[in-house]
Amino acid sequence: MSPPRATQPQAVLVLPHLRVQNANAISSPLTHGFPSITAFTGLMWALERKLVQAGIALQLLQVGVICHAHDEQVVDGYVKTFRLTRNPVGKDGKTAAIVEEGRIHLDITLVFGVAMPDTAALIQATEDQSQALAQEASQVLSTMRIAGGTVLPTPPTPGRRTRPWLALLPEDAEAQAAAFKQWRRQWLPGYALVGRDDLLAKRLAHLQQTQPDATLLDAWLHAARFNHAPIAAAEGEAPQADGKVRWADPLRGKGAGWTVPIPVGYTSLTGKPYGAGEVAHARDNTTPFAFVESVYSLGEWISPHRLHNVQSLLWDAETDSEKGLYRCRSGYVPPDTDADTLDNDEPDFD
Repeated sequence: MSPPRATQPQAVLVLPHLRVQNANAISSPLTHGFPSITAFTGLMWALERKLVQAGIALQLLQVGVICHAHDEQVVDGYVKTFRLTRNPVGKDGKTAAIVEEGRIHLDITLVFGVAMPDTAALIQATEDQSQALAQEASQVLSTMRIAGGTVLPTPPTPGRRTRPWLALLPEDAEAQAAAFKQWRRQWLPGYALVGRDDLLAKRLAHLQQTQPDATLLDAWLHAARFNHAPIAAAEGEAPQADGKVRWADPLRGKGAGWTVPIPVGYTSLTGKPYGAGEVAHARDNTTPFAFVESVYSLGEWISPHRLHNVQSLLWDAETDSEKGLYRCRSGYVPPDTDADTLDNDEPDFD
C-alpha cells in the first residue's frame, strides 16, 4: 500500500543552473522557443518515481522553472528556420526524409515543492542530511532527459551557487516570505515562467468591445502579436511639429511585461477516457486512454526578484476528468499596485 500523498509542500528542492543540451524547442503545434511547462511537470513525476526506486521517499508536488540563458538552434533572418540534421540513408540506400526538429540549449534552475510521508523525518533532518537528499536527487536527474534534452555536468562557477539544496518552508507566512526573499537572489540574473490567464481574459474583453463575436482563440492570437495603431496625443499635449503620428501597440505599453503565448496542458477530444486496453496499439494497456489536443494560455517571463512568495513561482498539475481537462495551473497572482520598485513591487499590466 502506497503512503498517503501530501497536498501542500513542506520544503523546496532547488536544482540550480542545470545545463541542458538539445531540449525540444517546439512546445506545441502552434508555439516554439522554450519547452512546454508540461515537459517539466512530466519530468517531476518521472523524477519522483526514480527517487522512490532509489529509496528516497520524496513526493514532488509542484515545479517552477527559471531560465538563465537559452540558445535556440535557428537560423536568424526575417523568417527564422530551425537548424535541421541530415539523417543517415535508409536500408534501401535512399536519403531519409528530414523530420523537422526544434532544439534549444538551456541554463535553467528547477524548483520543486516537496513533501515526505514521514513529516517528522523531513523536519528533524540536519543540514547535512538535507544536502545529501538534494545531492542524490540531482544525481538521479543527471541520468534523465529534460524536455528531450541531455543534462550536462555543471562545473563550479565563482559567484554562482550551483550545488543543489533542500530547505524547509517555514509555517509562519512572514518567515516564509523572508526566507524566499533570500532564496530568490540566488536565481538572478534569470526569468521565471508564470501563468497569466488573467491577461487572456482582459484581452478577450477588450476585443469584444468592437467585435462581440470574438472568441478566446481570437484573443490569444491577438495577444501573440504586435498590433500597431496610431496613438493620439494625450489631452493637453501638443501635436508633433512635423505632423507625424506615432504608431505603437496600445496594449503593449511601458511596463506591459514580457508576455508570451504558451501551451498549458491538454483537453480530451472524446470526453471521458477509454478504458485500459480498449484502444489498440496504445503505449500503456493498463492506463485509461484519451485523444487530446493542446490547451493554450498566456505566460509571462518575470524576474524572480519581483516574486513575493514561493507559490507564485510554482505550477500545479490540475485534472478535471468530467471536462476532460488536464492542465498546469500557476500560483502567480498579479499585484494590484502601480508601484514599480526593485525589491518588491511589479508594474500594473492594464
